[in-house]
Amino acid sequence: MRETVQVLLGTKKGAFVLESDAARTAWDLRGPYCETWPINHVIADPATGALYGAGGNAWFGPAVWRSTDGGTTWTHSSRGLAYAAGEAPVASVWSLAAGHGRLYAGVEPAGLFVSDDAGESWTHVEGLQRTPSRPEWNPGGAGLILHSLVLHPDDPKQIWVGISAAGVFHTADGGETWEPRNRGTRADFMPEGQNYPEHGQCVHCLVMAPGKPERLYQQNHCGMYRSDDGGRSWASVEKGLPSSFGFPAAVHPRDPERLFLVPLNGDTAGRYMPDAQAAVWRTEDGGGAWTAAREGLPQRNAFFNVLRQALATDRLAPAGVYFGTGSGEVYASRDEGGAWTRIAEHLPTISSVETFVARG
Repeated sequence: MRETVQVLLGTKKGAFVLESDAARTAWDLRGPYCETWPINHVIADPATGALYGAGGNAWFGPAVWRSTDGGTTWTHSSRGLAYAAGEAPVASVWSLAAGHGRLYAGVEPAGLFVSDDAGESWTHVEGLQRTPSRPEWNPGGAGLILHSLVLHPDDPKQIWVGISAAGVFHTADGGETWEPRNRGTRADFMPEGQNYPEHGQCVHCLVMAPGKPERLYQQNHCGMYRSDDGGRSWASVEKGLPSSFGFPAAVHPRDPERLFLVPLNGDTAGRYMPDAQAAVWRTEDGGGAWTAAREGLPQRNAFFNVLRQALATDRLAPAGVYFGTGSGEVYASRDEGGAWTRIAEHLPTISSVETFVARG
């Protein structure tokens, strides 16, 4: 059966699709789609193959786009993507997750919405707004955004979210109630003696290990962490990395011990590749040791960054790894980071990278 690999890109000027066969040696670029709206996240629903794009801004308002033909045509809806009258309006949709027959959307200002009809209409998951700490949440550099959405693979009632700058929260009852799960993660920007609060951390990216729902990895503004108990406690795994600061994280599709990161040089030092030398860092033991993958990546004048959703893996063997840059380049590795090739350039700022492998 023929396999087709799609690399789905959200950019500041629409969605793009890179496509290849399973060899992953030649890529075709299609787009821009979604009428060149700012698109923050593009995903595929693995159950249906439908593509979804999250976007909008204060000018357009929020919307989720949908394509059922591989990206050739798109429609969008914002029906129900709104808070109650008198509350701050939803400016944009920043994250999407599909699972258990539902589609979830994380928005700015931070909140969660769910759709049971493939994005045609949306319902506010109000329980998150009732979290006692909600009045104390503060915006990160890009705003108060729910940018990480992690669904339990077997239990539809369990969801984890990451919010800047509020932290990680978990629900076990489908969104009625939520609890903070930030113990062990730092907030260096807080006053002295308050660096490990119950909430208020600036989580950048939250991902779940394959086959181990309780194993979570988190790239934070203030460190890299692993949890083996569903986020109830976190341990630092940043030793051996060139920086404690970065945005994205991506798990291996089959091995829960393998993780990929793109550290930057620091939050106040320019937020580009350390020493202006591009590298993807990887671990094979859950963060115990790290090595840099550099072959094929620029080792001079690499002053670009990689945003929080712009690193992904595919499910082929060996796994492909992909990242998109703030300067509009996409790099790919067919061998789990061993060697890299630039497969696209001159695109708008890339906000997100996801993959989908179709069979047919």
